[in-house]
Amino acid sequence: MSLDDARSVSLAQQEEFRENGHILIRGLLSPAEAAAYRPVVADAVKRLRTEKRRLSERDTYGKAFLQVMNLWRVDESVRRLVLSRRLGRVAADLLGVTNVRVYHDQALFKEPGGGPTPWHQDQYYWPLDTPNTVTMWMPMTDISVEMGMLTFASGSHKKGTVLDQKISDESEAGYKKYIKENQYPVTRSAGMRAGDATWHYGNTVHSAPGNDSDKMREIMTIIYMADGARVTQPANPAQENDRNTWLMGLPPGRLAASDLNPLVL
Repeated sequence: MSLDDARSVSLAQQEEFRENGHILIRGLLSPAEAAAYRPVVADAVKRLRTEKRRLSERDTYGKAFLQVMNLWRVDESVRRLVLSRRLGRVAADLLGVTNVRVYHDQALFKEPGGGPTPWHQDQYYWPLDTPNTVTMWMPMTDISVEMGMLTFASGSHKKGTVLDQKISDESEAGYKKYIKENQYPVTRSAGMRAGDATWHYGNTVHSAPGNDSDKMREIMTIIYMADGARVTQPANPAQENDRNTWLMGLPPGRLAASDLNPLVL
């Protein structure tokens, strides 16, 4: 099912995104489109997941979600979703650029009883010379707050990456204190339908509560970066891992444009 038609983003939506660091855009996939892509993503996760431990045997990060990355490389149907012009155009318009590249995709499935995702900033992981990055977070089924709704500290993107902390109990405590000190409003949607999507800057502080329902929270995400971004010297081990894994080991100073980072538009 093709998703190559244009989807406009209004100036008001662009301004909301740039002011708050996040926005919810509803109906990016129709009910029929979401229903078609859901089993594709779910099947890819089932085939490719490597986490086999019980929830009780995992640490905080492991309890937060089942994580499978770069599905577009191994499944042609997922590829059509990740590289679609419809979603890429929204990303480019929100960032205010002509074109974007994929950094990587990832499915984030939070199991029933799965733990919370601690407060963090995505940009901590990315050895890129620009904050002009955005993550799309799309449920493949209808979700409610009790399933683990993405939660944002509005305006928190404006000071860049503020803490040197990966997703952990430490990041939860550190960012919680930071949010309180800066009086950032904490917001989340009351519910999302399959095919709705939130979008947030890489530096927007965000989290998600645990899944207190009896259903799997099925989320597909795509990380985009503005075309023209360059690789920087990794500032921490996580960035070195990302440089080798998602940028194919490109050296600092090179355009972030490996074979794993295709143009979308």
